Amino acid sequence: MKVKVIFIFSFLALFAILILQNSTVVSLKFFFWKVEMSLIILIPITILLGIIIGFILAKVMDGEVKTKEKDPHPSARPTPPWP
Repeated sequence: MKVKVIFIFSFLALFAILILQNSTVVSLKFFFWKVEMSLIILIPITILLGIIIGFILAKVMDGEVKTKEKDPHPSARPTPPWP
């Protein structure tokens, strides 16, 4: 447990250093949309979007795997002894 806590705090410290060193203003162009913002704001937003998209895709793919694992022939299962 102690190693896990140290790893989490180390990761958070590196993340904070990364954000604080990238304070320049950048221009983001997406199709016809253009926004100027600081990298301090852009980096956490993109990381958060990546986590959300990854979580959603993991749930969708997990659901597809579970539906494929269902018994294709439910009538081949043994019937229970009770009526």
